[in-house]
Amino acid sequence: MKDTNAFFNGAFFIIFISLFCASCSNAPEKKEEVPVAKDTPAVVVPVETKRAPIININDTLSIKRIVITMKDSASTHERVSMKLGEIYGVQLAAVISKNNLKVTGKPIAWYKSKTAPFFFEAGLPVDKRPSKAAPGVQVKEIGTDSVVIAHFYGPYDLTFQGYDVLKDLLKERKKKIKGAAYEIYVDDPFDSTGRPKDPYKVQTDIVIPYK
Repeated sequence: MKDTNAFFNGAFFIIFISLFCASCSNAPEKKEEVPVAKDTPAVVVPVETKRAPIININDTLSIKRIVITMKDSASTHERVSMKLGEIYGVQLAAVISKNNLKVTGKPIAWYKSKTAPFFFEAGLPVDKRPSKAAPGVQVKEIGTDSVVIAHFYGPYDLTFQGYDVLKDLLKERKKKIKGAAYEIYVDDPFDSTGRPKDPYKVQTDIVIPYK
């Protein structure tokens, strides 16, 4: 469980908000003429844009898994991150310890909605079904299905592009989606010191079963 706990030690996203306040002088008001430069070329401030994510597509079979899950919802992406950390690192970790289970893969999540409020189901693959039931914990099985996978590298808020690529591919091949799509968090988004890694070096697998 060390890898699981380390993976979700913090939120998925860290947002820094800086507030700037203008100060007003108390000195007596004094009118002065400010020289105006003529024929000064306009200064163009470049707009920062995100690089396109790296998306590698794989058409394969899913691995058969037993997954213990919990359902929850959140009003913001930040709340989703906090709740995922709680589910993976605390609640499901307790179930695993109590039932002497072994984690057999990376954390998984199914999202019922892509806009707020967010409804999701988070799970950890384990080696067997738990013998001791826990409130709010379900057991989900992933079969050996045909799937297309987008190995996604980039900012998480651009993952919709991975979903779009997979859906377009299935449409082009005249295939139908079978069951709910899910995400596998392959890489830890934080380094050993707790700092966020370059998102273009963090892998998230987007998986869509099809028939």
